[in-house]
Amino acid sequence: MKKSDIINFGAGPAALPESVLSEAAAAVLNYRDTGLSILEIPHRGPLFAELLAESKSLVLQLAGLSAEEYEVLWLQGGGRMQFAMIPMNFLAAGATAGYIDSGYWAYDAMEHARLFGNVDILASSREIGYTVFPELHRPIPDTLSYVHLTTNNTIYGTQLQDIPDCPVPLFADMSSDIFSQKREYRKFDLFYAVAQKNLGAAGNTLVVLRKNLLDKVVRRSASILDYSMQVKSGSVLNTPPVFAIYISLLTLRWIKAKGIDTIEQETLAKAQLLYGEVERNTLLEPVADTADRSRMNVVFRMKDTALEKELSAHCLANGIEGIEGHRSVGGFRVSLYNAISLAQVQKLVDTLQEFEKKKTKK
Repeated sequence: MKKSDIINFGAGPAALPESVLSEAAAAVLNYRDTGLSILEIPHRGPLFAELLAESKSLVLQLAGLSAEEYEVLWLQGGGRMQFAMIPMNFLAAGATAGYIDSGYWAYDAMEHARLFGNVDILASSREIGYTVFPELHRPIPDTLSYVHLTTNNTIYGTQLQDIPDCPVPLFADMSSDIFSQKREYRKFDLFYAVAQKNLGAAGNTLVVLRKNLLDKVVRRSASILDYSMQVKSGSVLNTPPVFAIYISLLTLRWIKAKGIDTIEQETLAKAQLLYGEVERNTLLEPVADTADRSRMNVVFRMKDTALEKELSAHCLANGIEGIEGHRSVGGFRVSLYNAISLAQVQKLVDTLQEFEKKKTKK
């Protein structure tokens, strides 16, 4: 089966642009006509230094930030490493950080923070199954060390609509919706994103932090867990994931060429098309509250759960993969990351309609 025969709606590792895959494949054999594979170039040599510098510059351009004010890091360890590094660096013993509990990953980040200090749960939708993005009903205390939130919840299909004004440093996990829409990145003192959704392949994590935040580091840690040391080393404190960063560079080039405005318009069109079908289809029902629905992850159930395996098989037979819901909630989840086209979403809609006709035919 050819790759073009399959549409990957998986939540991550997710679909990558075809041009990124093609260029990466060529670089595996011969990177920039050097005779070396991208897998072979030295991580402290000029070739890697150039691609690392370009990747950092593109991140700042796309976020509308300056290199004078912000640092860009490519780190390993995924989101959970950031869940730990943030309180290790910025939450002193006995101090309190604020967390917005909007889903599985937000809750996990909060639980990591409890290992180092106190947590003030500013808002939570846990008791109602995270079907809404929790709303702040009280002012954020200015005594907190920082506030942490997750901008998009892949498992439950909810998304932050408005960035709160914050009197203390504001941190965000943007793993699943970074660079999918225009956003005021300057409101954040630190944001991060695992790469395997909108930024490239699994194996590296983007971290962007305001430089003066380094003055707020509260404890010494092992160098690899210390943001100050990572900044000082320029993301090469240890051997970096060269190939993963290269895939992210190619993806960033693709995003820049397409433009955030165009990507945002396409994202909205894709989400409207699929949500429209979920609402219309007599076999399906949405999960997330309408006001907070994610444009990135459309989560829905079948009214008759006994039909779930049949629908999965029907979609797979039509070249559609990765739509099963997270193991903790079941149902279905369709991820509409940047590399997914409107035509591919239409193919899914057509397939859902075919299944409906098949099951309701009299």
